[in-house]
Amino acid sequence: MVGYVCKYTPVEIIEAFGEKPVRIESGCKSYERAEALLHTNTCSFVKGVLENIIENNIEEVILTSCCDSIKRLYDVLKERLKFIYILDLPRKKDTFAVDVFYKEIIKFIDAYKAFKNKGFAIENFLKILEDKSSFRKMQEPSESIAILGARLKDDVVEKIKNSCSVNIINFTCTGEDRIFNIESEDNLLKGYAASLLNLTPCMRMAEDRSKFFNKDFKGIIYNTIKFCDYYSYEYAEMKSQFNIPFLKIETDYTDSNSGQILTRIAAFFEATDIKKMEQKKAKKGYFAGIDSGSTSTNVVIIDENKNIISYSIIPTGPKALESAFKAFEIALNNAGIKEKDITSIVATGYGRVSIPFADKMVTEITCHGKGAFFIDNRVRTVIDIGGQDSKVIRLDESGNVIDFVMNDKCSAGTGRFLEVMSRTLGISINEMAKVHAEVKENITITSMCTVFAESEVISLIAQNKDQRDIIHALNKSVASKAVSLVDRIGRKGKYMMTGGVAKNQGVVSAIESKLGEKLVIPAEPQIIGALGAALIAFEGTNG
Repeated sequence: MVGYVCKYTPVEIIEAFGEKPVRIESGCKSYERAEALLHTNTCSFVKGVLENIIENNIEEVILTSCCDSIKRLYDVLKERLKFIYILDLPRKKDTFAVDVFYKEIIKFIDAYKAFKNKGFAIENFLKILEDKSSFRKMQEPSESIAILGARLKDDVVEKIKNSCSVNIINFTCTGEDRIFNIESEDNLLKGYAASLLNLTPCMRMAEDRSKFFNKDFKGIIYNTIKFCDYYSYEYAEMKSQFNIPFLKIETDYTDSNSGQILTRIAAFFEATDIKKMEQKKAKKGYFAGIDSGSTSTNVVIIDENKNIISYSIIPTGPKALESAFKAFEIALNNAGIKEKDITSIVATGYGRVSIPFADKMVTEITCHGKGAFFIDNRVRTVIDIGGQDSKVIRLDESGNVIDFVMNDKCSAGTGRFLEVMSRTLGISINEMAKVHAEVKENITITSMCTVFAESEVISLIAQNKDQRDIIHALNKSVASKAVSLVDRIGRKGKYMMTGGVAKNQGVVSAIESKLGEKLVIPAEPQIIGALGAALIAFEGTNG
């Protein structure tokens, strides 16, 4: 088994030696072993690759000189593996570059022959190329979604393909079919080197990549690696060039944010109307929406005239399914109806996948947009701050979600942030929500991070600062985070704030101050997602 990471790797050469090439994945649960060998600031992709090499006891690895992090990985591995080789990969694909890469491949063959103590059969290599050349790409459907940027984990790509009705074209470094049509058999290896360099260029190659993607895509999903400026620059440049829906996601290749990534992708498909869904006509009766959030589980039941006949809000607790059953039962009792009277149920929120009695699952982004527009059809921007995340949703004149942004996986600027601070201050979250006036000193919390902000609060308490001034500073901090999300998609009123934090008058006032506009606050801001889910259940579609 020979591990590799780059699509320019001469995989067919490895196969011609009779060895099995294995693409090394980068997904992992933690970087515990990798960070014992690499600096913690090293690219998360490389740390993930190192974790998988260790985990799977891969003893032979071939790399390419993609970037400085890969070169550092080579330095770490060269004294630890039985065989490690790094190919000098050109950045261009002109005649000179082909000659350089051809010589690199020759050097690799010689090195591997010496290591394995066996020859390289050119006829085996030719047979492998001929077999791969016999495959032809299927004709692409007219509607396609492109995946660009950094490599996505295979399970995420598979879920993307299974959750939409259009073709998915994966332009990341792992998504392209390896099909070779080499005419110059008099120098097969040189033709092979040219074919490799003719693959769709990755971001490190010195070519304008945008010309390869100038297609009528339905949308583009662009994956960036956390703290990698190169991908962020290309994303910003492409977004300015392509007048089509873009979804930017960011990963560090651990499992910790996979749920949030899938939520963003699902919401993107819902917004671009390409999600697989069963169209069915609405029926008479009652319709329920269940919002299973990290802090609370909320249920709304509406009748066939879209009147809210009951709702319930209970803490989610450690078991999301039990909370969903309990909240549903309370809402049914409040409405005076039985479960058999409910025609359709739609689940939303982080725990939506854990509700087996729901007929459909829809992301909270679509549901909050639907519910907010139903309450007030003048609303164009929804600011939802929940217990675990915050999001800003842009609506068009018909109430459709046309753009959205979410916070990163940290809890900065969320309800959890305020809960931690209320415990630090020794008061309840309800008491804290009442404090929004009578400020004596305008204090500023400089850190967005919950952990560092808590340290600042402890320091302010030690300085005997007035508790109301500290709370005011915390409210400003949450407001700054929310308004920074608004600015990422552009300001456009009217604004509605939803989620439990909308009950905090101090945060509401701070956001209004920064936006220079009053917010629409629903009578019960925690049920807007569940209301949107109930409306979708009524309509029989997520449209």
